[in-house]
Amino acid sequence: MKFRSLSVFLLGTYLSAVSHADDWPQWMGPERDNVWREEGIVGQMSVGGPQVAWRAPVAGGYAGPAVADGRVFVTDYVTDDNVNVANFERKESSGVERVICLDEATGEQKWKYEYPVKYTISYPCGPRCTPAVADGKVYTLGSEGNLYAFDAATGEVLWSHDFNEEYGAKTALWGYSGHPLVDGNKVICIVGGEGSFAVAFDKDSGKEIWKALTSPDHGYSPPAILEIAGQRQLVLLRPDAVTALVPETGEEIWSVPYESDNGLVVMTPVVWNDYMFVGGYSDKNMLIKLAADGKSAEMVWNQNALRALSPINVQPALDGDVLYGFDQNGRLYGIQLPDGDRLWNTSEPLAERPPRSATAFIIRQGDRYWLFTENGDLILANLSPEGYKELGRAHVLDPTGDAFGRSVVWCSPAFANRRMYVRNDKECIAVDLAAE
Repeated sequence: MKFRSLSVFLLGTYLSAVSHADDWPQWMGPERDNVWREEGIVGQMSVGGPQVAWRAPVAGGYAGPAVADGRVFVTDYVTDDNVNVANFERKESSGVERVICLDEATGEQKWKYEYPVKYTISYPCGPRCTPAVADGKVYTLGSEGNLYAFDAATGEVLWSHDFNEEYGAKTALWGYSGHPLVDGNKVICIVGGEGSFAVAFDKDSGKEIWKALTSPDHGYSPPAILEIAGQRQLVLLRPDAVTALVPETGEEIWSVPYESDNGLVVMTPVVWNDYMFVGGYSDKNMLIKLAADGKSAEMVWNQNALRALSPINVQPALDGDVLYGFDQNGRLYGIQLPDGDRLWNTSEPLAERPPRSATAFIIRQGDRYWLFTENGDLILANLSPEGYKELGRAHVLDPTGDAFGRSVVWCSPAFANRRMYVRNDKECIAVDLAAE
């Protein structure tokens, strides 16, 4: 009887631990902030690195996986055409984009949907946007502006939109990269076209709720709901302005002019107290002061090559009043807000002399950080105002893409159920990071 009681107790404890595992249902996680809140994660790298729980074949793409309700969703692009990178030139190819649903535990394919698409972009490897999962539906956005809503369990298409055809938008040079945002009953997307830079669709029917703004290009920065002066504001980093809208109506609250280079703005704006930081390619960084009532804003400083950083591939991480991120020069910086002073910088995560645009994705978990590098290495590290301290690293995935003549894997990983899920152009893998 005592043995049976102990067994029941241990089983209950195990099930309780499993029930507290988190999903990663969209880009940057449950709260869209690149924070992994699960416990029971390894505290150090084991000899030989963590185990790969499963591998599933996929084709080309940069889109990170989303993990929700026992499923992993990933998108890719299948073509027989040569898709070697043309860094600043458009390249045409024809193929199919696919949406693939995998079993979270085993990697077994549960369903797949594909549709034909003609690429007209640079880096024509595949989709960029992480799927978004909410209330039994999954939303995907392809490189040429094809938005789909699926039944997450069956793969049935519920509705779809073609941004170029319906809104007269022109696909940006590096494709649609603004990860869809689910907010209440809405799916908010960066669309482009006249008066439709941002569009909110009913998440169940696909019907347009509102549209707003016009920009010379739609850039690559995703929409974000941020709290400003106690208010929920939809903040959009555009190639020519930083603008806040009322999420429910699309009404403009405030806007600050911004000058990008080639429309290359990628990061989501970061808010610290009553300041906002944005940055883009070629030192197009800017600090904004937010009014106490949240109804206006003004530029404090901008385009300062000696301040802050220029993130071009990955989202920087804010911890207290210090911002950690990779600059376009491939080095990792610690930045003091609001002044933008550079506390330190290092090349250690990537190489002794990292190439320009070298990248590692940064995810905070407790008091330490996980970095997934473009070389396919997973790093456990401490980041602090004093500097970078590496705790261990392991190579988990081979880089299969091409960028400026080097091999890379540019994929934002998902962290859920005590695993990391990530893909290259050949496979999607699940890496076991659970503590013993």
